[in-house]
Amino acid sequence: MKTPINRFKQALQHTKPQIGLWLNLIHPDAAEICGLAGFDWLVVDGEHAPHDLQSIKAQLQVLAAYPDSHPVARLPVGETALIKQYLDLGVTTLLVPMVDTPEQAAQLVQACRYPQADGQGGVRGMAGSRASRWGHYEDYFTAANAQVCLLVQVETFQALHNLDAIAATPGVDGVFIGPADLSAAMGLVGQPAHPTVQAAIEDGIARIVKAGKAAGVIATDEALARHYLACGATFVAVGVDAMLLMRASRDLAARFKGAAPASKGSGGSY
Repeated sequence: MKTPINRFKQALQHTKPQIGLWLNLIHPDAAEICGLAGFDWLVVDGEHAPHDLQSIKAQLQVLAAYPDSHPVARLPVGETALIKQYLDLGVTTLLVPMVDTPEQAAQLVQACRYPQADGQGGVRGMAGSRASRWGHYEDYFTAANAQVCLLVQVETFQALHNLDAIAATPGVDGVFIGPADLSAAMGLVGQPAHPTVQAAIEDGIARIVKAGKAAGVIATDEALARHYLACGATFVAVGVDAMLLMRASRDLAARFKGAAPASKGSGGSY
């Protein structure tokens, strides 16, 4: 058996818009429901959801039945040892939070790659694992470097200052702008839609695209999500599973109990 092509990475390279959903409810049934919905990519969130390696693997196993919805696993932190573990679980696309410098980005690239004879490889440890389907992907060790997709998150003033260099880092496939943390860094906590934050996001998308990389962002407001796509963003998350359940259950109860729906809420930090 051959190592499968990462079709999500391929879509980003061809600037084909990818519409995604955030998974914060860690139960496999929730992942399966979302996997059936038709999204192009689904974020298995290891940063803000209470995941461990076993629960990450369980989500990957469930979503494997729905190959049109590509799982993107977000790490809690960009550490080499943890990257190795996520990749050995079979993650093919990683999202790494709080990347502030091109040096950080380059280290992440190295952590995602096996050593290669041409010197273009990295420091990923060699081991038989679920990533190679326990050896059934006979070419895995030579094919994996080309199929792993690395997405880095820009969420601070320092990251914005270094954005051009981060995006230009060889081996970085896409840059995701985190509106909630960015708004907090700008002194506008809980106001990701503030004009100042929006101007920074729009400028960031343009700079990422200029560097020849895929730009990503999250927006749970439909008009704003469509605006980001029009600005050139390629991978856009348009919702969060927990937020969808919260709003639907709250609004259903309100309709029967005669209460006015509560405020929309920020939906957390992404």
